[in-house]
Amino acid sequence: MTLRLDEATYRRLERLAASTDRTKSGLTAEAVERYLDLSEWQANAIRSAVKKADSGAAKFIDHNDVDRWLASWGTADEGDPPA
Repeated sequence: MTLRLDEATYRRLERLAASTDRTKSGLTAEAVERYLDLSEWQANAIRSAVKKADSGAAKFIDHNDVDRWLASWGTADEGDPPA
């Protein structure tokens, strides 16, 4: 596998490898693994939320109602959460 990095990113990788006494390839492999973990989690969470939203059992609250409620936080007229 070949990885192309711009010069600034490559220099950052070199500095980090030197300061942590690790190899550039080790740091890169760890970065890719973390990226995949996060991206897979996010994709699964989105799929799950869409499935729930499409199921007909989901409850939705109008954006403007939520916006008004949040805008009231910290004021003397703080409202109740929308139903």
